[in-house]
Amino acid sequence: MTEELYLADDTVTTFEATVERVLDDRVVLDQTHFYPTGGGQPHDTGTLRVADAEMADGDGVADGDDADRRWRVVDVEKKDTVYHTLEPAGDGASGAGDDSATDTVAPLEPGTVVVGEIDAARRRAHSRYHTAQHLLSALLLAEFDASTTGNQLYDDHAHLDAAYERFDDGDLVQIETRLNELVADERPVTSYTMNREEAEATLDTDRTRIDLLPDSISELRIVEIGAARGTDGNDGDDGDDGNKEPYDRTACAGTHVANTAEIGPIVVTGRETKGSDEDRVRFALAEHVDGKE
Repeated sequence: MTEELYLADDTVTTFEATVERVLDDRVVLDQTHFYPTGGGQPHDTGTLRVADAEMADGDGVADGDDADRRWRVVDVEKKDTVYHTLEPAGDGASGAGDDSATDTVAPLEPGTVVVGEIDAARRRAHSRYHTAQHLLSALLLAEFDASTTGNQLYDDHAHLDAAYERFDDGDLVQIETRLNELVADERPVTSYTMNREEAEATLDTDRTRIDLLPDSISELRIVEIGAARGTDGNDGDDGDDGNKEPYDRTACAGTHVANTAEIGPIVVTGRETKGSDEDRVRFALAEHVDGKE
């Protein structure tokens, strides 16, 4: 089974791995930093190349013979293990035609050492939006008693569904204001592993929804958003009355920034009713909203 290196360090965007299996246009590696679709976060994209394949130029585009030793990673999916779907990197190559799909990944075979290069800008955007979503989920639960029922992130916007009848315009203004206060607090974001029994006993079940996870999962990766910067237990100027307790802790396998300040300003762009007692909040980073800097 593929070792999911992104769980321990989601800042790495270049790594080496060994091909374990080749399945038509998909490959399984012994280890990977490519994030697979899951938890509302889209998969990473990037490239794989044979470790000894040299690039013809410095723009990351292979040509000539090197094009046959480099592939675009266009999908990453986790089932029993992590599968990387590939397309040829050569200009105009599609992997289609008279050849079988297996030719798409030739000359890859088990034992081939490859270098994975992740699209860093896409990963960074997903990480910023994912941490923003955690802030929003915690905020809605704490201040509106609205638990998160679903979410979807993209690289330029996101939405979150909450168990709430309807957020009015005043609510949306309050949510945006509080979100940006939390971002400006410069709260550290960390991750660690916790035994399931301990997590069930100590974490807010309305926030973590551990009950939805398969019973076979005994160890959980916890993502924690800490106290505001400068909180010392005696200073109440940080907006949390000196509270050193984490602002949020929840089970999550996604990628995140290291500090809420890295998210940047957030704009709540609207809402819509999604069903009985369920409302959707749409949001985006200010840089992705027309007319915003």
